[in-house]
Amino acid sequence: MEGTIYSLIPAVLMLLLVLFTRKVILSLGIGIIVGAFMLTQMDIGAGLSLIWSLLATIFVSDGTLNTGNLYLLTFLFLLGITTAFMTASGGSQAFGKWAVERIRTRKGAKLIPAILGIIIFIDDYFNALAVGQVAKPVTDRYKISRAKLAYYIDSTSAPVTVISPISSWGAYIIGTIGSILAANEITNYQSLEAFVRMIPANFYVFAALLLVFLTIFLKLDIGPMRTHESRAIKTGHLTNPERGDVPGDLNDEFKNHNNGKISHLIFPIVALVLGTVTSMIVTGINNTEGAVDLLAIFANTNVNVSLFIGGVAAVVVAAALYIGQAKPKSSMSHVFFEGLKAMLPAIYILIFAWMIGDIIGQLQTGEFLAQQFSQANIDTAFFPLLIFIISGFMALSTGTSWGTFGIMLPIAGEIAAVTEPALILPALSAVLAGSVFGDHCSPISDTTILSSTGAGSNHIDHVLTQLPYAGIAAGAASIGYILLGLTGGVWLPLLITLVIVAAIGILIHAFTPSHEA
Repeated sequence: MEGTIYSLIPAVLMLLLVLFTRKVILSLGIGIIVGAFMLTQMDIGAGLSLIWSLLATIFVSDGTLNTGNLYLLTFLFLLGITTAFMTASGGSQAFGKWAVERIRTRKGAKLIPAILGIIIFIDDYFNALAVGQVAKPVTDRYKISRAKLAYYIDSTSAPVTVISPISSWGAYIIGTIGSILAANEITNYQSLEAFVRMIPANFYVFAALLLVFLTIFLKLDIGPMRTHESRAIKTGHLTNPERGDVPGDLNDEFKNHNNGKISHLIFPIVALVLGTVTSMIVTGINNTEGAVDLLAIFANTNVNVSLFIGGVAAVVVAAALYIGQAKPKSSMSHVFFEGLKAMLPAIYILIFAWMIGDIIGQLQTGEFLAQQFSQANIDTAFFPLLIFIISGFMALSTGTSWGTFGIMLPIAGEIAAVTEPALILPALSAVLAGSVFGDHCSPISDTTILSSTGAGSNHIDHVLTQLPYAGIAAGAASIGYILLGLTGGVWLPLLITLVIVAAIGILIHAFTPSHEA
C-alpha cells in the first residue's frame, strides 16, 4: 500500500474523525492503529509491535536518545512550570492590571499578539510559545477568547518566519534553494537573492497577515470564532467550558493574594528570550564550519537545545522570584506539579502527532502526491496554482511544513526549469505558501499544536476556528496564482490577492453585526 492511493487512508480518516468527533487524541489514535495495520498487512501482532516501536522511537532511536524530541518535550514542561510560577506569584494578574491602565480597548489588546507575532520572527516554535505567555494576561483581561489568541499566534508565527531570511525556516529554505539552483544549472542569482525575490510571490502569507489585522480593526469573527468570542464577552469563559483538555489554564489552582508584581512575569519572559536567542547564536556558531555569518548561524543553530536552555533559565528566574515572595502562597511542590500537569494535554497530542506523521511517512503519502503531480500534464498557466494546492494538501495530511518543503521544492524547481524557467521562483514560492496554508489547517501540525498550547486554547477549537480565515486567505491566494501564471508578473497578482481579502473582510463587516461594544 506504500506510495499508492491507499496511503491516503490514515490521513483522511484521521482528519474526518477530528472534524466530526472533535476528539483529537481519539482521532489520532485511530489513524495510528489503521496505518500500522496497513503497513503490516493487517497482522495484529505485528501492528501492535509497530505502534510500540513508533512510540519508543520518539524517545530512543538507533540505540541512542532522541535528544531533539526530548529537549522539546522537556521545554514544554519547563514552560508549564514557568507559567505556573508566574500565575501563582500573581505576576500575570499584576501585568494584566498594568496593561489595562494603558491599553484601554479590546482592539489594543488584540494588537499585542499580532504585533509581537511579527516582531518575534526567529523561530516559529519560540514565537508560538513566547507570544502566548506575554499576551495572555492582557487578552484575558479584555475577555478575548483563547481561540482568537491562538489564531493570532498561529497566523503570524509561520507566515513571518517563512519569509524571513534570518530565521530557522529561512536558513533551511535558502540552503534547499541553493541545491535546486545548482541541480538545474541556474546561475542568474544566488540562493539568498532567490529567496528575497520569492518573498512577493508568497501570496498566502501576505493574505493571512492582512486578514489578522482586518479581524482586529473590523472585528471579524467568522464561523466558530464568533461563538467563542461571544461566549467570552457575555460569560467571561475564555475557553469552551465543555472542553477538559485545555493546556496551561492555571488561574484557579493557586492561593489568591495581592503580592504579585509585574516583574514576576516580565523577568522570566526576558530570561526565556535571552536564554533562547543566545543559545541559538552560540549553537549556530559552534555548528558552523568555515566563514561565520548571520545566515550561517541560523542555518546551523540547534533550536530544540536553545529552547531547552531558555526554558531552564526562565524556570530558575521564576522560581527565585517566587521563593523571595511573601506569604500566603502555594507550596513549591504544588506549583511544580500543576505546571507539569498543565502541559500534559499538549504533550499527548504532540506525541500522537509525531506517531501518525511517522506512519504517513512510511506509507509514502507525500511521495504519492508528489508523483501524481509530477506525472500530470500541466498547463503552465495553472502551474503555480496546482503547486500551491498540492503543497497545501500535503502539509495538511502529513502535518509538516518542513517535510513538504523537502519533497515539493525540488520537484517544483525541476518541473519549472524544464517547462517554463521564468516560473522557477514563483513555483518555489507557491510551495512555501501552500505548505504554510496546509500547516494552518492540520490538527497534527506541531506549530498548530504549539500555538494552541501557547494560547491555552483547546487544540481542536483552535483548528476549527482558524479554518475559515485560512480558507479566505487561500482562496484569494489561489486567484493570485492563476493571474501569476497567466501574466508572468508578481506585483499585480499580489495586489489583487490583498484587494480580494480586504473586500471580503469589508463585506463580512458590513453584513455581520458585531457583538463587541
